[in-house]
Amino acid sequence: MRKSYRVKKEAEFQRVFDAHQSVANRQFVIYQLEKPDQPHFRVGISVGKKIGNAVHRNWVKRRIRQTLTDLKPQLRQDVDFLVIARPRVDGLSMAEVKASMIHVLKLAKLLNPDDCEEEK
Repeated sequence: MRKSYRVKKEAEFQRVFDAHQSVANRQFVIYQLEKPDQPHFRVGISVGKKIGNAVHRNWVKRRIRQTLTDLKPQLRQDVDFLVIARPRVDGLSMAEVKASMIHVLKLAKLLNPDDCEEEK
């Protein structure tokens, strides 16, 4: 993902956390902040140290990024959101990570549910 699609600074992460809009499933937590004047979405990814070593954490982040890249056309554009991986995500296959991400994005209403029916 290009830099313009990322939430990187600690202050930006904190602004999204402070909005107190979150949803979760067993593998991921999504925090979101609506920004109507923004041209496209921005995402921050956080994988804590409870998920294996650095190799495993980077592996999880790559899978999350790939899923979001695949779903980019269906995602809402006027929002900043954070994806926080829970320990249960370690060891899941790419298909399981993608299915879980689709589920939590639908719960957060960040993904158009009609566009993702072909994904299943």
